[in-house]
Amino acid sequence: RLVQEAAQRLEVDLEESLESYLVLLMMRFTEDAEAGHRIMALDYLRGLRQAPRAQAVALRDVGDHCLLCSGLFTQRARRRRVSVSYFVDLGRSAYQQVAERQPGSSLSELFDALAHGFVRLSDVLRAMRELDGGNRSLSALEAMDLWQHQHSTHALRTLESLTDATPIGGPDTRQ
Repeated sequence: RLVQEAAQRLEVDLEESLESYLVLLMMRFTEDAEAGHRIMALDYLRGLRQAPRAQAVALRDVGDHCLLCSGLFTQRARRRRVSVSYFVDLGRSAYQQVAERQPGSSLSELFDALAHGFVRLSDVLRAMRELDGGNRSLSALEAMDLWQHQHSTHALRTLESLTDATPIGGPDTRQ
């Protein structure tokens, strides 16, 4: 229900499979206490070197953790001195790698959808945090970065709430 409410607030349509994946991801995350202490880039590289079946699991985990860090736990990016876009790019790439290594399967379709919908999913997770008057999950600079480089709807809304000015530029526009 929270996922649906956050998506509605952003006026974002999520396919049922992506909505279900988000719910299951959050349920799985509650059981993984070590998730916040890993270095995603190293996990990504290690995952690429594994046997095909283990590779898919490792890369899925990287994508999942990056989705959570870019959506629910943006403060981790701040603490590690990396941009939220770093987690978006790495997570999207991990999901795309899983999709490409499972050609013709339903898993390929799911992970391709996760890769292409990564920014929307991350936006929904951030909007969930802010439901019922929660603190803003992005600073103005983080929001501008996500708007310019990832075309994040949530980031644009954050910028609009902070200023009367209209942010210009979109994906990969450097000002």
